[in-house]
Amino acid sequence: MRTLHRAFAAAVAALILSCVATESGADGPYRVSATSRIKDLANIEGVRQNQLIGYGLVVGLNGTGDTLNNIPFTKQSLQAMLERMGVNIRGATIRTGNVAAVMVTANLPAFGTQGTRIDVTVSSMGDAKSLQGGTLLVTPLLGADGNVYAVAQGSVAINGFQAEGEAAKIVRGVPTVGRIANGAIIEREIDFALNRLNQVRLALRNADFTTAKRIAAAINDFIGVNTAEPLDQSTVQVNVPKQYAGNVVSLLTELEQLQIEPDLAAKIVIDERSGIIVMGRDVRVSTVAVAQGNLTVTISETPQVSQPAPFSRGQTVRVPRTRIGVQEDGKKFAVVREGVSLQQLVDGLNALGIGPRDLIAILQAIKAAGAIQAEIEVM
Repeated sequence: MRTLHRAFAAAVAALILSCVATESGADGPYRVSATSRIKDLANIEGVRQNQLIGYGLVVGLNGTGDTLNNIPFTKQSLQAMLERMGVNIRGATIRTGNVAAVMVTANLPAFGTQGTRIDVTVSSMGDAKSLQGGTLLVTPLLGADGNVYAVAQGSVAINGFQAEGEAAKIVRGVPTVGRIANGAIIEREIDFALNRLNQVRLALRNADFTTAKRIAAAINDFIGVNTAEPLDQSTVQVNVPKQYAGNVVSLLTELEQLQIEPDLAAKIVIDERSGIIVMGRDVRVSTVAVAQGNLTVTISETPQVSQPAPFSRGQTVRVPRTRIGVQEDGKKFAVVREGVSLQQLVDGLNALGIGPRDLIAILQAIKAAGAIQAEIEVM
């Protein structure tokens, strides 16, 4: 029994080691190769969402709507809507704070069919204080071609709130933006015969020649014939094999599950506003010495009062006293060796005892010196 347990443990260990691909760099520890599905790396051309937009009115607000005297388009929309209902209010004075003009936006999903419901977002356009408790009236949603693809209506749900008194006001979240779950009904479908295609193109989310070639090679190995080829760094074209003719959905279902190891260029992304730095694992530097120091100048004012002698005709005056101090917090040079890994690069820079703000300047200086083999993108 003990021998059986040892054999079973050895088999499990061998299976785990065979499933995890590792590679060693010339400069450091082993790293695990991360693979992803083609489904997570690329989109299928033609299978996409379409943006919809519409203009409407939200009614039923508890005095938190638009001020009609200040927002003319809300007043005009209210008058036009009442006239369509048979109510003539031309020339009449309208005083209501329960109506707000809004823009309604939604995304029409791929292959959305008539009668299917989708979510919509409602955003105030005027000076309304809150959309809480409001109801969106029937609003046509238009596509980029000007056609109506959906119609929205329903009660608006918001996440924020506003409360105010004479001397204080509290606002949490954004009470002028709300959402209607399943608030629109699709009225028009977008024709796209996926199963009739002879070719399918995969659009990579992160363009890269190596990744595109690996995707094409994995597809060809799975199909058994050369049906896929990379057209450029962001597109892979797949010719539908005969066994999948008229059933492209089945082909895509099989291809989406193939595992690929994506390859990306060495890149450093810097957000100077927030001090965020993101470095790719393939970032490398040449041998370079880095030093960083802070110069601190302190100026202190300690004015004194000078009084004349007793019984003299002098005046009491203010005498300025200024003290200036200069202090330089210098750091020693730190040497970053050639071809170090990402972990070693971070450790070497952290050894200088600097913060993210100074690290941004150091990375840009190393790049200017030509000692870093990576692209730096400043957001």
